[in-house]
Amino acid sequence: ALPILAKVGQELGLNSFAVEDAFKGRQRPKLEHFDSHLFINAYGSHFDHDSLELQTQEIAIFVTENGLITVRDDDGFDIEGLMKRWDDSAELAENGVAFLLWALLDQIVDGYFEAVEALDEEIEKLEDILFADKRNELLIQRRSYDLRKALVVLRRHSNPMREVLNPIIKRDAQAVGGTMFAYFQDIYDHTIRVSDWTDSLRDLVTTLLETNLTIQGNRMNLIMKKVTSWAAIIAVPT
Repeated sequence: ALPILAKVGQELGLNSFAVEDAFKGRQRPKLEHFDSHLFINAYGSHFDHDSLELQTQEIAIFVTENGLITVRDDDGFDIEGLMKRWDDSAELAENGVAFLLWALLDQIVDGYFEAVEALDEEIEKLEDILFADKRNELLIQRRSYDLRKALVVLRRHSNPMREVLNPIIKRDAQAVGGTMFAYFQDIYDHTIRVSDWTDSLRDLVTTLLETNLTIQGNRMNLIMKKVTSWAAIIAVPT
């Protein structure tokens, strides 16, 4: 509840407006600087091959000098995987909060990579359906719509992460420390790659839709030619 979260915020000196944003949710991915802490809003993601839907989990992050606080609406975000990531990289733990933040953001961006890879696979399947001898027009249209919708959602959440990571690398370079700086830079590079890959797939889906319309037009023309030919043959003896 908000009163409980607000009390925690008071104890830790968190900005009241940021606490309210964390409670309400549905915020765009962003980074806000305050005197004693950072506030980050981000989205984890997972692509469901069965429904062709990109499932997202909003997570609010408060970064203080001595700790990392997360606020989540549900258990959709793989917090156990994050704990394992922390344990597996224990040699970096001496970097303190910067290490915790890196592992969290790295897991979020890795989720984007896995999602865009899965979408790439589904688009390849769509190409096979598109050029099959026996075409299912309804299936092609439905899958095209679902995949394009998933790409739009992924782009909406992944692209703003560049705005989150860039200030951390530049403005807060001293805060993240020399050892962790390269790790945050690596996350930023991955975010750019995800953004470029997502845009390419959106263009590819658009091209497939245009190709589908062309194929439909060509088949319609072929049918009309056959009908016209039969009409001419019948008309001659008549």
